[in-house]
Order: sequence, then C-alpha cells, then structure tokens
Amino acid sequence: MLRIPELKRRIFFTLIMLAVYRVGCAIPTPGIDADALSAFFARYQGTLLGLFDMFSGGALERMSIFALGIMPYISASIILELLTVVVPYLAQLKKEGQDGRKKITQYARYGTVVLALVQGFGIAVGLESMTSPGGAMVVPDPGWAFRVMTMITLAAGTSFIMWLGEQITERGIGNGISLIIFAGIVARMPSAIHSTFRMMSLGEINIFMLVILVIMMVAVIAAIVFVESGQRRLPVQYAKRVVGRRMYGGQTTHLPLKINTSGVIPPIFASSIIMFPATIAQFIQIDWVKQAASAITPGGVIYSLLFVGLIFFFCYFYTAVTFNPEDVADNMKKYGGFIPGIRPGKRTAEYIDRVLTRITLGGAVYVSAVCVLPTILISQFNVPFYFGGTALLIVVGVAMDTMAQIESHLLQRNYEGFMKKGVVKGRR
Repeated sequence: MLRIPELKRRIFFTLIMLAVYRVGCAIPTPGIDADALSAFFARYQGTLLGLFDMFSGGALERMSIFALGIMPYISASIILELLTVVVPYLAQLKKEGQDGRKKITQYARYGTVVLALVQGFGIAVGLESMTSPGGAMVVPDPGWAFRVMTMITLAAGTSFIMWLGEQITERGIGNGISLIIFAGIVARMPSAIHSTFRMMSLGEINIFMLVILVIMMVAVIAAIVFVESGQRRLPVQYAKRVVGRRMYGGQTTHLPLKINTSGVIPPIFASSIIMFPATIAQFIQIDWVKQAASAITPGGVIYSLLFVGLIFFFCYFYTAVTFNPEDVADNMKKYGGFIPGIRPGKRTAEYIDRVLTRITLGGAVYVSAVCVLPTILISQFNVPFYFGGTALLIVVGVAMDTMAQIESHLLQRNYEGFMKKGVVKGRR
C-alpha cells in the first residue's frame, strides 16, 4: 500500500481524521460534573443509553462534545430512505441518479442538525434531573443557559463529525461515516483485553476456557465474512439489439441478491425497541413498567424470543422498503434483459420477490444468531466483554468494505492486492 503515493496519502489522511474524532470524544461539554455523570452511567448498562454510548465510542458516558455521535445523521438518512417510498418527490429524486442522491444527502444534513438540536435539548433537560448514587447533581448550575449551550455544543459536534465522515469519504479511503462508528467501537478493545487478563489473574477464567472462546470468536468472524460476502446470483440474458449498423447486447450477466440485504438496521431497531422499557423504568417509578422491564432483561428467554422476533420483522420490512423487485424487472425489460425460463415483466418481479423472500429468511437467522450470541457468552461463560451483536456486524462489515476499497486502488495500478490468490470482496 505504501508504494502508491496517492493511496499512502489517503490512508494517512484517514488516520488523522479518526485521531481528531477520538480527541473530540475526550473534550467534555461545559457545565457538567464528570464524576457524578460517570457514577450515574454505571447504573444504566443494558439500556438505550448504553446502546447510544456504544455508537458514540464512549463519548456519551463522558458527555463530550461528540456525545450524540453520528446517530442523528444515521437516523435522518434512514428516515429519508423510508420516506422515498411514500413521498413521490423523494422517489423521483432517487431515480435521477447522482444529482438526485446529492439533493437527498443535502436534506439528510438539514435533518441531522434539526435532530441534533432536539436531542441536545432532551439530553440537557435529562442531565439536569440526574443525580449520582451519592446524591451529587450531574449539572451543578441548571437553567436555560445550560440548555441552550448544550444544544449548540452537541449539534455542532454532530455536524463536525458529519463533516469528518464526508472528508474521509472524499479524500480518504472511503466509507467515512462507517469508519467513524468503527473507530468508536474498536476503541473499547484495549479495556476488554485488560479485563480478560485481570480475570485470568484472579482465577475467574482458566486458560482452557480462554482458548475455547478465542476459537469461537474466530469461527464467528469467519461466518460473518462468509455470509456478508455471499450472494444469490440470478442469471440475466440480454437480447441482441441493432442500433444503426452496429449490434449491441447478447451478453450474459447476473443479478446479485445479498443474503443480508438489510445489513445492521434490524438489530439496531430491535435493540432500540426492546431496551426502551428498561430505559423508561429507570426514570419512572411505576410497578407495571418495572415488571415489564425486568421480564425482558438481557439473557432471559422472553428477551431472546422477542429480540429474534423483532430482528425477523425488520429484516423483511427493511428489505421490502429498500429493494423493489418491480422496478428491477421493469429496468431489465426496458433494456432487453430477461431471466432464462421466466417471462419478462410481472413474472420476473414475482420470481425475484420469491427468491429474495427465501434468502432473507436465511439472513434473518444469521443476524439473530450473531446478536443472541453475546447474551449466551455473558450468562453462561462469564465473558467480561460484549462479543457479537450489532457492534461485531459493524466492525467486520466496515473492515471488509475498507479492504475492498484499498484493494481497488491497488488493482487500478496493476499492483497485487492483499491476497496472492483471489480478490478481497466487500459487501457491496
């Protein structure tokens, strides 16, 4: 990689931008008692606050200027993606190609700022009511001055992270937003390794169990790589066309259908919904709310069944929203393409939908298995860190995409790629 000056510059630029992001995660928001906040967050692991803290790379727990992380941008992008199905104007923009996508991205930026301001106000109000177990106020001097300052600070931090991600995409090695989330998750690995060795020194984990866990981790990561790069390829034949004095077409290609079309969206949505009662129960002293929260505690049977059910639902829902078999069939028919043995048009759309429904079932089973794995490891094997779930899917997926990006830069200049045999495949 370092033999190509342009690629070397892109890699160094990406590392510098990620370093700036990690420095920002350590800069605290003014007006907050850090010790009281740390003691408060120690009670809220396994709630929505813990989930958001994971995506912010620990910035929420420290209430830094990057406390909101990139989640407002992701939320705005998902909302616009869903609105393209019901709003004709957005649907038309999506079909206009690169110019339309730029317009939608601009709307996502505006939506990010609005969401960040709203969430910043909610966080500021919530912080004013928080106290540590010792009774110390998290915000020593509450009031509108603190609320407005917190709103502006957190919204500016989110906007800066969004800008960092776009800079990494344009001037770095690509996938800027994904790499920022990746950096936030991976930053917790040193503490997890330290906890593991500490438990080994105390005799809570023996060396045999550690070897089994390492083998299991390697197997899970290999399974994720295998499934994320897996495709169901439908053969497509294009008929020959005569344009003027030339003949075009006649080639055979394929339509790739991903096994896990929805990516990490289902576990994120499922986790958010299932953790909502536990979060509410921490702030509302109502018996039935506390009973509902205790019934869906991570590691329990009800929690696992509900989590898997929600993952299946969102796998099919998000796939149906983002992939339209009728549009694919119409585009194939427009350019003279057809699937051998299937009549073009409606029959082709029905066939694609049937195949997509079947492979989505396998993708939902795979996502559910990876996401339920952490609760089994923690409850049965006393693992001191959270291995699996949404975080692992994001880390492995982003690593695959980043390697594929670097591989494309190497191959464009006739260099060998990462592997002597074969080509690194991303998820796209």
